[in-house]
Amino acid sequence: MSQTEFNDPLWRQGISGAQMLFVAFGALVLMPLITGMDPNVALFTAGIGTLLFQLVTKRQVPVFLASSFAFIAPILAAKGEFGLPAVMGGVIAAGLVYILLSALVKLRGPSFIDRLLPPVVIAPVIISIGLALSPVAVNMAMGKAGDGSIELVPYSTAMMISMPALITTLLVAVLGRGIFRLVPILAGIAVGCAIAAVLGVIDTSAVEQAAWLAVPAFVTPELHWGAILYMVPVALAPAIEHIGGVVAIGNVTGKNFVKKPGLHRTLLGDGLATSAAGLFGGPPNTTYAEVTGAVMLTKSYNPKIMTWAAVFAIALAFIGKFGVALQSIPVPVMGGILCLLFGSIAVVGLNTLIRHQVDLSEARNLIIVSVTLVFGIGGMVIGGKEFALSGISLCAISALLLNLVLPGGAGWKKRDAEEA
Repeated sequence: MSQTEFNDPLWRQGISGAQMLFVAFGALVLMPLITGMDPNVALFTAGIGTLLFQLVTKRQVPVFLASSFAFIAPILAAKGEFGLPAVMGGVIAAGLVYILLSALVKLRGPSFIDRLLPPVVIAPVIISIGLALSPVAVNMAMGKAGDGSIELVPYSTAMMISMPALITTLLVAVLGRGIFRLVPILAGIAVGCAIAAVLGVIDTSAVEQAAWLAVPAFVTPELHWGAILYMVPVALAPAIEHIGGVVAIGNVTGKNFVKKPGLHRTLLGDGLATSAAGLFGGPPNTTYAEVTGAVMLTKSYNPKIMTWAAVFAIALAFIGKFGVALQSIPVPVMGGILCLLFGSIAVVGLNTLIRHQVDLSEARNLIIVSVTLVFGIGGMVIGGKEFALSGISLCAISALLLNLVLPGGAGWKKRDAEEA
């Protein structure tokens, strides 16, 4: 990495920062739209979270933090049962999990994470997250609410919107060139909204009435143990993905970020970013692989670029019409794209099993993966009215406990973080 890359003029840094936000934008706003949060708040907390991450890591790692899809299922479940303020309390607690892991890594070294959360634990949890959400994607693609309770758009009209949106996303992801290949979600949204406008599905009256400048709809968090139990176990999976993201950006830039500034600092930064998001009413934050791809493509290694991206995200958060326009995106548009995204989450889990050569003919591994998948996808509930674990939270805890209790497991693969 040459010194000249750190001495770019401010205008060039600003342009590169806007480009990074553009790459992250589709996934950044889609997640809050799915979960019923304010996309302007998500923009604000993505910006604040990225700035906090840069502060903790001494502005050495060129990553952008924004909405995490891993938390969609527990957010939907906890929101329906306890309300959005309680969900925000759970998001704060999820950030504390990162902070705790950061302290453990500082004390015990990165290899500790591999022993506590090996691939055989994390992979089935990630698979469960993706597959448990698949009914939500299908219902939305067919014009229904995520839970299938009501029809929002007639079926035939919805399919005429959702399938072109899905196909566009697929084609851009596979056939796109240059920076365009990194924005398949935005391309799918654009095509889907264009078709929806032609079919008269989009209502722009709310956009016309909205103010140009407005304070985002921040939410004051509430602490509720039920919501916290939904959120905290799920934080284990994205914490592991965080490690992979740090290693990936290190490979792109030629730097060993696991050693300097240190994995404990990057985990701490991610944890503070997530807890800060909960304080304002935004979704949990995570590092974005799309932005890492953009860094590799453009060779924009200067971490100051992410400062600009964060500032632009915060500025956009206060444009009222912008947020209302995002909320007017029709359900079938989001559903079509989510058919790919939720499936992709499951594939990440499958790839984790394959990449780490987890032997599923070994009884121990087979038991952990099997029970975790059935609990997570099948909707197992353990407990009563006052205290209950279910869904992704239950499957994450089950995988962790089975790994700790069952004998064996000496053949864990060394993670990249340990080798670095």
